[in-house]
Amino acid sequence: MKNLIPQEIIENKIYLIRGRKVMLSTHLAGLYGVEARALIQAVKRNIDRFPDDFMFQLTGEELESLRSQIVILNKGAPARGRHIKYLPYAFTEQGVAMLSSVLNGKRAIQVNIAIMRAFVKIRQILSTHKELAHKLNELERKIEKHDVDICSIFEAIRQLMAPSPAKPRVITGFRPA
Repeated sequence: MKNLIPQEIIENKIYLIRGRKVMLSTHLAGLYGVEARALIQAVKRNIDRFPDDFMFQLTGEELESLRSQIVILNKGAPARGRHIKYLPYAFTEQGVAMLSSVLNGKRAIQVNIAIMRAFVKIRQILSTHKELAHKLNELERKIEKHDVDICSIFEAIRQLMAPSPAKPRVITGFRPA
């Protein structure tokens, strides 16, 4: 049960919608091994556990935007499965954690643990990227300062290498009239 679902599969099902990292009800149902409508029914029976910052339903525009980026529906599914009847729900990390209190069974517990680990890993990766971006900005500033200094040095060398402008020769002494 430890390697129930590879972490990469879970990580690939985490999306950024409305500025939050979420998983869709259709994907969660597949991971838990239940039908999407059964998952949503269990959530609706316990709706007090799912405030707006734990779960929200996608709008039609959000769904269309996601469809252009990912494949929500199975392309090989029969014609009736290609068009969804209801808009999917999006669950934040807290919403997914709350699902463990709604869904029972060993598989649900193991899937929840795997999902929580994936959210933590993504948070760590984002934190590392922020640190790297900050260090890169610092390095760019240092290089820009050095670039200015190096350009000044090259300009001074060019001036030294350039032939001096020919000065008109002043002849002193005898001048014929």
